[in-house]
Amino acid sequence: MLNWDDPIAAVTGRATREPPATAAEDDGRATEPTAEGSPRPVNAEDKRVVNGLTDINQLAPFKYPWAWNYFINANRNHWTPLDINMASDVHDYHHRLTLEERHVYENVLAYLTTSDILAMRNIGLAVMEKMSAPELQIYQARQVYEESLHTWTYQHCIETLGLDQQEIYNRYRVVPEIHGKIRIANRRLESVMRPDIDLTRRDDLMDFLLAYIFFAGVFEGCWFYNGFTPIFALQRRGLMKGSAEQLQYIMRDEVMHVSFGIRVAKQIMLEENIRPEARAMEAMWAEAEAAEAAYARYLLPDPILGYSADMHSAQFRFVANRRARQLGLDEPFPGAENVLPWLDEQSNLRKEKNFFETRVTEYQAGGALSWD
Repeated sequence: MLNWDDPIAAVTGRATREPPATAAEDDGRATEPTAEGSPRPVNAEDKRVVNGLTDINQLAPFKYPWAWNYFINANRNHWTPLDINMASDVHDYHHRLTLEERHVYENVLAYLTTSDILAMRNIGLAVMEKMSAPELQIYQARQVYEESLHTWTYQHCIETLGLDQQEIYNRYRVVPEIHGKIRIANRRLESVMRPDIDLTRRDDLMDFLLAYIFFAGVFEGCWFYNGFTPIFALQRRGLMKGSAEQLQYIMRDEVMHVSFGIRVAKQIMLEENIRPEARAMEAMWAEAEAAEAAYARYLLPDPILGYSADMHSAQFRFVANRRARQLGLDEPFPGAENVLPWLDEQSNLRKEKNFFETRVTEYQAGGALSWD
């Protein structure tokens, strides 16, 4: 079973040890020239997540070996949507799903298609260039690729089922409940893409931290995670199994993204001696919950067998508490219950397959990767 607090420990079978971080200010020694005019060697302890003064082009020695481990393990995992047989999904969508279930399926795709492109742009354009340790950037480069792969996956599902691409892709613009989530994400993430942001200024640093926490803790950590659940509910009834398997692969990538993002956010808080204000976090969680509840009511105006809007919203609150705990912050929804105890199991792909029906995929290449 994948460890949701430390997926690297589950991948390698052992916890990743991290040297204690320092909150001391960087004195710039690594870039101070010697008498001969050449730069001094890089001291790993002088590295920082942001505002570092060491050479961004020098990978080692590592200050954050855990970041390099994320990159290594991400590259042991490789898959494409073409690896998964979608024949049964074509039959299910056209002959077995009810109109209500088609509505659920199509709108989950409509939300995810836009969200993963937004995630790709946020990491590639707003986050990577602000990281001042290359081991962090290298994993995030892999993350940009994975978000692109996820977008391909949704497009593959749309093409395979013969859905109207223009109509599906435009739903985030015309459906208020989908557009509301994207609008919130754009506002919270694009605020740190402005060219004049300066992370040595406390206010700008706080804006960046809040945006990063939103991205890792809410956008990927709750909205993505919760966003797959309606398709998994269909899978549990033997419907849309190919699509659900595609999302299982995506979910396992996202577990790593969330864990990495939360770890980076905590490192920034430690090194920069900064914490988000409680009122700012309360407002963030309240806004995210309201948007998710509206989305759930649109997605599931009436329950489908085994799943409802109330369950979707309740699970959001439970997962939000988990993310807050991982960040070392107060739970936003005390007492929220785990109404979908089967959901965490979806990250662990079932390997039982009929050889004559589908290609066996092991979601790993180049290494013996154990997820148990």
